[in-house]
Amino acid sequence: MATIDEIVEQVRNYNPHADVELIRRAYACAEKAHEGQMRLTGDPYITHPLEAARTLADLEMDATSIAAGLLHDVVEDSRVTIDEIRTQFGAEISLLVDGVTKLKLADFEINPREPEKGVEAPKKRHAELKRSAENLRKIFLAMARDLRVMIIKLADRLHNLSTLYALPADRQRRVASETLQIYAPLAHRLGIWKIKWQLEDLAFKYLEPEAYETVAEKVARTRSDREEDLKEAVELIKARLAKDGIDAYIQARPKHLYSIYQKMLKEGVDFQEIYDLSALRIIVNTVADCYQALGMVHDQWMPIPDRFTDHIAKSKSNMYQSLHTKVVGPRGEPIEIQIRTWEMHRMAEFGIAAHWQYKEGEARPGDEFERKLSWLRQQLFDWQADTEEPNEFLRSVINDLFTDQVFVFTPKGDVIDLPAGSTPVDFAYRIHSDLGNHIVGGKVNGRIVPLSYKFSNGDIVEVITRSNSQPSLDWLSFVKTSHARNRIKGHFRKLHHTESVAKGREMLEREMERLGHEAMSVLKPDKLLKVAQTLNLQSDEDMLAAIGYGHVAAATVVNRLKAELPAQDVLVVGSGVRPQGEAKLALSIDGADQMMIKRGRCCAPIPGEEVVGYITRGRGMALHRQVCPNVAAYRSQEPDRLVPVDWNQSDAERYPTEIRIEALDRVGLLNDISAIFSEAKTNINAAKIRSMPNRTARLDLTVDVQDVNHLNALMTSIARLSDIMRIERVASNGPSRQGDK
Repeated sequence: MATIDEIVEQVRNYNPHADVELIRRAYACAEKAHEGQMRLTGDPYITHPLEAARTLADLEMDATSIAAGLLHDVVEDSRVTIDEIRTQFGAEISLLVDGVTKLKLADFEINPREPEKGVEAPKKRHAELKRSAENLRKIFLAMARDLRVMIIKLADRLHNLSTLYALPADRQRRVASETLQIYAPLAHRLGIWKIKWQLEDLAFKYLEPEAYETVAEKVARTRSDREEDLKEAVELIKARLAKDGIDAYIQARPKHLYSIYQKMLKEGVDFQEIYDLSALRIIVNTVADCYQALGMVHDQWMPIPDRFTDHIAKSKSNMYQSLHTKVVGPRGEPIEIQIRTWEMHRMAEFGIAAHWQYKEGEARPGDEFERKLSWLRQQLFDWQADTEEPNEFLRSVINDLFTDQVFVFTPKGDVIDLPAGSTPVDFAYRIHSDLGNHIVGGKVNGRIVPLSYKFSNGDIVEVITRSNSQPSLDWLSFVKTSHARNRIKGHFRKLHHTESVAKGREMLEREMERLGHEAMSVLKPDKLLKVAQTLNLQSDEDMLAAIGYGHVAAATVVNRLKAELPAQDVLVVGSGVRPQGEAKLALSIDGADQMMIKRGRCCAPIPGEEVVGYITRGRGMALHRQVCPNVAAYRSQEPDRLVPVDWNQSDAERYPTEIRIEALDRVGLLNDISAIFSEAKTNINAAKIRSMPNRTARLDLTVDVQDVNHLNALMTSIARLSDIMRIERVASNGPSRQGDK
C-alpha cells in the first residue's frame, strides 16, 4: 500500500516546486473523513484514495489533481460538503472533486443481461438504459469542463479493478464490461497508454477468466525464449547506434495479454502463430536521431513490407508520435520496433496528462494544447447533441469509441480521427453539420473521390460543397460514424415532418367537410393552437404532424374544435331560371329557398364549370362536374336524383383544388412555381414534392381558387415555365373514389 510520504517524495522528484503541503492537507482531510470506514477487501478505506493518488503521481500530474484524487470520495462517503472543500482548498479543487463525485456511476448496463420476465421488465430495462445514458452524459459534460476529472476517474477505476475480487461475480462482470466499453477506450482517446493496458488486462481477467489464464500461461511459458531473442537484438542495435554516435535508451516491451487475445480473435489464429509477442522501443534525444536510428535498423535487419508507419510526421489525434516498423530479427523472428524521442515517450505513456506537468504558477495548459484537444471536445458535444433516445445514445458512443480508428488530415494539417471505414461524408459531418448537409464530393490527396470512398491513414481530405445540395438517403448505406448517421436521419425527419403537416391538414379538412363544415373558416392557427395545447402538443404544426403520422385522429381534433365551429356553411339555391336552354337551379350566396349543398369530394368542382347536383339521402345536394365518372353511374341508376344547376362565382369564396405538375428536376424549379402563386395572391394549402429516378420531379399541390377561369390562368402561367412537361388538374381523392350516397 502506498503511503502519503512516498507519494509526496515521488511528486518532489518530478516537480521540485510542487505544493506538497496542499497534498498533505488533502490527505489529512480524507483520512479524518474516512476514519473507521472499511472496504469490502477488509482494508481501511483510506487505502483507496491513496492508491488513486499514487497512480496520478505515476502520471506525474500536478499537485492540484493529486489533492483532488485524495479527496474524490470525501463528499460521497462522509459528511463533508462540497462547500467545505471549496472553503478549505479553493474553487479549482472543489470543481474537480465535484466532477468526480458526480461520476460515481457504478453501472452503465450497456450489455443486455438475461431478459427479465413479467409486465414490468420492459419498463425496468428502459429505466436502466435511461440511467446509463444520463450517467454517460455526466462523464462527457465533466470532461468538457476539465479533462483532469476523467484522469482522476481513471485512477479511481484502476484501483477499483485491482480489488474487484471482493465483489460478487455478477458485479465483477458488470464493472469489467463497463471498463472495456467505456473507460479503456477513453484512456486510449486521451492517449494514456500507461493506464489503458492495465484497465484492459484487469477487465479481461474477469470477463474471460479461462481465456485470460490460457493466454497468461502460454506467454509465461515462452517468456525465456523471447527474452533471449530480444537480448540479442538489443545488443546488436545498441552497438550499431553507439558506433554512429547516437545516444539511445533501448527497452523490451512485452505486449499485454488483452491485445494478444484480441489479435488471436481478429486474425483467427492460434497462440503459436503469433510471433510478435514482444517489441523493442528505442528512445533518442531528437527527431533527427529518430530517422537516423530508423535507417540503421532497416540496414541491420530486413524490413517487412507495408509494416512501416510514420506517426511523427503525421501524429495521431491524441497527440501520439512514434516511428513504427517491423523487421525480421536476428533469429528470423518478426520484431516490432518503436522509435521516439523522450518527449514523445512521455506523451505516449501519459497522453493528455503530460500537459498538466506544467511549471508552478501556470493557470492552465497553453492555447496549442487546447487547440489539439478541440477534436475531443467536439466529439463529446456531438455525442450529447445527436440523440435523446438512451439506447441509441449508448450505441453511438460505443460504436465510435470502441472501433478501430483511421487518422486523416484537413488541408491545414489538423488531425481528424474517425472509425475505420469512414468516408468523406463522415469527415464533413465531423467538421460541421452544415458542411455535411451540403457536401457533393471530396478530394483525397488532391484527387476527386466518390462520397463512399473509405479513408486510409494519412489521407489529406478536402470537402467540396454546393449551397443548394441536400443529404441523400443513400448515404446511410456507407457512412460509418453515428454522428453522420444521426444528422442524415434528422434531416429527413425534418422533411417528413413538413410532409406530415400537409397530410394532417388535408385529413383534418376532409373530416370537416365530411361533417358538413367549411374547413377554411375554422382551421386558423390560433384555434388549432388551443386544441393542440389540450393534447399536450407545443404548436398547431405539431398537432397537424401528429394527425399526418397517425398518432392523433382527425375526428378527435374536430370534436375539440366544436366550440370554435360557426353555423354550418350553406350554399343557397335561388329560384332563377336560365332564359334559354335547359332549366337549371342558380346557386348564389344571396338566394332564397335554402338547402344544404356541398362539393363532391370525388371531382371537387369549382364555380364556372359544368356541374350537376345529386340529391343525397338525408345529406342535401352534392355538386359534381359533368365529366365526373360518378355522374355517369348516377344517370344510369338514379337519374331522378340528378338536378341541373348553374353555379355562380362569389368573390368572397375560395375553393381548394388539386393540380399535378411534372417537370425536369432542376435547381430553382419550386421557387419559380411559388412565385406565380404569390403574384396571383393564391394560397398553397399543401404540397407534396418528389424527385424521381429519371431526373424528373412531381409536384402535387392543393391551391385555393375562385373559379375555373382563375385556375386556368394559373395553369397557363405555370405551363410557360421552362422544363414543365405536364400540368393537370386532379381530383382530391382520385377519380376512382366512390361518390356520395
